[in-house]
Amino acid sequence: MKIIPCIIGLGYVGLPITLNLSNKLLTYGFDINKERIEKLKKKIDDNREFAPKKFGNIKRIIFTNKINDIKNCNFYILCVPTPIHKNKTPNLKALNDATKTVSKILKKKDIVFIESTVFPGVTEQCKNYLEKHTKLKNNKDFFIGYSPERVNPGDKINTLKNISKIVSIKTKNKNILKKVFKIYKQISKKIIISKYIRAAETAKVIENIQRDINIALMNEILLICTKLKINFNEVIRLAKSKWNFVNFKPGLVGGHCLPVDPYYLSSIASKKKVKAEVTLAGRKINDGMSNYIINQLVNFLNKKNKSLKNSRIMIVGLTYKAGVADIRNSLNFKIFKKIKKYNNKVHGCDPFVRKRFKKTYKIYNKINKNSNYDVIIFLSYHETFKKIFKNVASYKNKVLDPFSYYS
Repeated sequence: MKIIPCIIGLGYVGLPITLNLSNKLLTYGFDINKERIEKLKKKIDDNREFAPKKFGNIKRIIFTNKINDIKNCNFYILCVPTPIHKNKTPNLKALNDATKTVSKILKKKDIVFIESTVFPGVTEQCKNYLEKHTKLKNNKDFFIGYSPERVNPGDKINTLKNISKIVSIKTKNKNILKKVFKIYKQISKKIIISKYIRAAETAKVIENIQRDINIALMNEILLICTKLKINFNEVIRLAKSKWNFVNFKPGLVGGHCLPVDPYYLSSIASKKKVKAEVTLAGRKINDGMSNYIINQLVNFLNKKNKSLKNSRIMIVGLTYKAGVADIRNSLNFKIFKKIKKYNNKVHGCDPFVRKRFKKTYKIYNKINKNSNYDVIIFLSYHETFKKIFKNVASYKNKVLDPFSYYS
């Protein structure tokens, strides 16, 4: 049977999968966001990850928000967001809705893969839902698997095609395995097969938890050095001379993975009465770095006999990660808005921010040398920001580099 893939959810994860598959196969891209669908039809990616020329043969992609259009597909890949609630518990609404959508059109021999970040056991929950609402049996009538996404927004080197891809499905059906391998080989060059779905689900969250904790450690060392008036840059220069020192940088942690994944694993651990202390250790420190930034800003201005409320402030780097357009879950942007609430002389500089936000919040692509700012603070590391830093070198007494990215 001919494979007809459908990607459900066309954000940072779903769109690159759709584009990769469409190089060889007629591919359906489904999203409930009608505006997103209409723009993608015109080769416009609001996330600014893919230029129009990267869409390839648009005739091999059918973008739609209508469920009736995807009923004849037979390989569904779910790439929807899995954020957290305000109380830090997993929010699986989008994934549950996507599973419900698939249940309405699931047929015999169909294959379903989940790419969204989840805690161990969620794929099984989706399987149970599909069985209950379709009367079809997994590993007999349909087949379900898990392939954790490893998309790194803004990264032009470790693209989806170049990274290793975990593909997990528990079946002995050789025909199904052949189809799965064919699809994922088109998505990524190197496939790592596992029959243990829960292990694959767990592997996904610990990849980000490990990074979250390592950044938190560097943030804590930065806080200690600041308090003890020790040169942080010199500390790191000396520590790096040891062969097994891992050189993580301090910084603001935002986005849809690092601040979220620890809560996914800890939530299922708590249900089994396991207290995930180390898993969550990085969250308090990393979330608290906004206070550090504001304190650094206040101290910097106080030395100039100026206040945070009345100073002209330029904040460089506002998206959750330098090089991407997304300001959702951005600690940088939260700091910017917090200061802006009581100081209307706060401006931003970030060429990656989407246009519709730039006018609303006074965010610019570069810094005008004639602008008389009392402080220019850098919150992200990127080659573009490095150039901006060099351009304002003459303002040295007005530049604040709290994470020692450029100093």
